[in-house]
Amino acid sequence: MGALRKPFLVLAMLALVLAVGVEVGAGLLLGGGDAGAELAGSAADLGVEVGDVREVSEPAGRGTGYLALVDAAALWTTGLFCLGLVLPERLHGRIQGVATLIFSIILIIVALLALVLAFIELTIMVSLFLAPPFGTLAYLALWGFFPVGEATVLLGLVLLLKLAWAGLLILAQPKFLQNKGLVMLILTSLLCTVVLEFLHHLVPVILVSILDSVGALVFAVIAIIWALVLLIGAVPAIVKAVRATAALRAEPDPHG
Repeated sequence: MGALRKPFLVLAMLALVLAVGVEVGAGLLLGGGDAGAELAGSAADLGVEVGDVREVSEPAGRGTGYLALVDAAALWTTGLFCLGLVLPERLHGRIQGVATLIFSIILIIVALLALVLAFIELTIMVSLFLAPPFGTLAYLALWGFFPVGEATVLLGLVLLLKLAWAGLLILAQPKFLQNKGLVMLILTSLLCTVVLEFLHHLVPVILVSILDSVGALVFAVIAIIWALVLLIGAVPAIVKAVRATAALRAEPDPHG
């Protein structure tokens, strides 16, 4: 299969870092646009007069940002590959188990908190939407006009970067395709991005925020699952490192 091609691995890491950066920054890049005219039109359809509507903005949504929870596991895994380029093999093997254990625990905690937050917001959304006319108007004012076009552009960029990441990983070392866990992680990341884009176009724009939050919930659960996979996988590495250290200490000192 050939040796590891280090430049491709570094480029793969860079592509994924950029993808995660776009996802994390989605809250700043999406939303904020004026939705006053849309709110007035929807209120008229409901037979409610709201007068001159001002300072009603499009929501940023949670789905794109929550993709970063899933991709955190991918970023960590790719980062471990890159770390192996600069650390001696023995040292890399000893620290990756403990480091992965700590990372997975942190990811589980963050994903659980994000899951609770998304669930609370989704519950409020649905409760308001199903309480016409004023509850529905309150929902429309807060979440009713999702910036689907802008989200599509961002998700397209994220998907392109992830495809580049996957392709560069394979170019760096074709043997990565034999790593079932890595392949599943790549497919999970790509599929989540495609699913979110599908959800944004599945329903009328006034309901997109609800489906976006549903996607965010699912992504948080997937992130927890992958964090548990990393945590379980870290245990054998830790045991191996402990045994190796114990064996070194048990060796007689040739100078003693």
